[in-house]
Amino acid sequence: MHDIAQPKEQDTQMSTRRGEQPPARRSGQQNTQQDTQQDIHYVKTFPSPVGDLTFVSDGEHLTGLYLENQRYFMENVVGELKSPQSSRETFNLVIFSDTQRWLKLYFEGKNPGMLPPIKMNGTPFRQRVWELLLEIPYGELVTYGELAAKLAAEKGVEKMSSRAVGGAVGHNPISILVPCHRVIGANNNLTGYGGGIDRKIQLLELEGVDVSGLKVPNPS
Repeated sequence: MHDIAQPKEQDTQMSTRRGEQPPARRSGQQNTQQDTQQDIHYVKTFPSPVGDLTFVSDGEHLTGLYLENQRYFMENVVGELKSPQSSRETFNLVIFSDTQRWLKLYFEGKNPGMLPPIKMNGTPFRQRVWELLLEIPYGELVTYGELAAKLAAEKGVEKMSSRAVGGAVGHNPISILVPCHRVIGANNNLTGYGGGIDRKIQLLELEGVDVSGLKVPNPS
């Protein structure tokens, strides 16, 4: 059983609407108002080539996408959960259908392009890191150090902790669509992945990444 943690008071929300590009803070698209009224979460599980995927939605946006046994599973999902099993309801949300279509293309080895509407709760720091994840092109890799350097330049400081960036990446609530699997460590080290290193490799191979030169960390 996974613990479900209460969101911190300073958490904000990052969202996109149908047909919008992923949010960019500079363009003013980011929604920083905390929503205290959307406390009903729709949850449904779907099969995939990387195992069962758990979708979470507020009814309009995708707010979570979790791999089986993923670290920090549904940690920010607080409130009433509605699933076909728990509520005895059959619901077919448009956002779930849109996400399934996106993933179908993705698992066929295609770049699905525009994301379905998403919304993610997190601190301003995590929000910015997740925005940077959305900027990583399909089939390309960046390092934690590169993300940290970009954040440091934005803040006008000499350096930013790669470990802090790694923590924010690890708490990404929407796997695959928000591509934290495209982030690697220094010296071509795959480092950790909340969904497991094997899945990280599988996702990168789907995108056509040559993983032969990447180093798999030794089990601890």
